[in-house]
Amino acid sequence: MASTMLVLIFPPWPAAQGLLWSCWKLLQWKLQQTGPGLPSPLWEVALAVQGPAVFTEPANDTNGSKEIPRLSDSIFWMAAPKNRLSIEVNRCRRRNPQKIIKVKNNIDVCPECGHLKLKHILCGYRYEKVCKETAEIRRQMGKQEGAPFKAPSVETVVLYTGEVPSEQDRGKRISERNRK
Repeated sequence: MASTMLVLIFPPWPAAQGLLWSCWKLLQWKLQQTGPGLPSPLWEVALAVQGPAVFTEPANDTNGSKEIPRLSDSIFWMAAPKNRLSIEVNRCRRRNPQKIIKVKNNIDVCPECGHLKLKHILCGYRYEKVCKETAEIRRQMGKQEGAPFKAPSVETVVLYTGEVPSEQDRGKRISERNRK
């Protein structure tokens, strides 16, 4: 039959010592419950507790003194309320008029497409169309340049169907689009 080996290492803080002591008493009681005729369980290491490395290594302070740190030095302390706030106080804080979403009175209908938009701001639907058109123009310019990272040395003017270059457009690069 295998031999029984039990190792107990008590940590330095008192609360854990009391917990381990009660576990040890419970273990002794359970071992006594198994009678001589009943098969007893094979016990090897029942409980082994090792404290954190903070307790075994002395701290190297900037002053050169070697002192053993306390357990409270390795814990990150957080603020906790001293008293419980009532439900009324919590609800008043959450439902504060400054936190409630305010009604917007500056919403207008876009005259071009009919979607809702904020006044003095470009309509989101039209902005998407502008972004798509700009991406198409950039692709067309990239094909003309031959490489995506070559920037043109002159300003580019985009002309749509039915538009004619003006006097201000002289000397600028003209890109024509087959759209209105």
